[in-house]
Amino acid sequence: MTERTVTAKRVPPAQLAPQLRDAITRLNRRVRQARPVGDLTATQLSALTSLHLAGALTPRELADVERVQPPTMTRIVAKLEERGLVQRTPHPTDGRQVILAPTEGGRAVLEQFERARNEWLANRLAELTEADRETLRRAAEVLQQIARA
Repeated sequence: MTERTVTAKRVPPAQLAPQLRDAITRLNRRVRQARPVGDLTATQLSALTSLHLAGALTPRELADVERVQPPTMTRIVAKLEERGLVQRTPHPTDGRQVILAPTEGGRAVLEQFERARNEWLANRLAELTEADRETLRRAAEVLQQIARA
C-alpha cells in the first residue's frame, strides 16, 4: 500500500461559510423529503416535533417556537388533534389556557418519520468510502461544536 499525501487547502472562513451553509441546507432539505408517505405536512410535523421536544406547551408558546402567528398555529393544532396526534389538557394555573402535548400516536408518527430519515441517510453514507465516513464523523463533531457556541 502506498501512502497518499494530502495537502490541506486553506480556505478563508468567509469563503467556506456560504459553501458549508448551502451544503447543510441542501442535505437538510433532502433528509426532510425522505419521509413516509402520508398527509402530514412539514409544518404539522415541525409543530409535533416541537411539542415532543418540549414535552408540553401552550398554543401561544408553540406559535412562538414555530415562529408563526397564533391563528396559524390554531389551524395546525386543529389538524393534529383531528388525527389524534396532539391532546389538550387544562393549564394547571390559568383556566383560560390549555397545554398541548403529543399523544402516544403522535410520538409513534415522529418515530416513524425519524426511522425513515435515518434509513435514507444511512443508505447514502453506506455508499461512501470508510475515509469519507470518518471525515463526516469528524465534521459532525465540529458542526455540533459550532451549534453549541
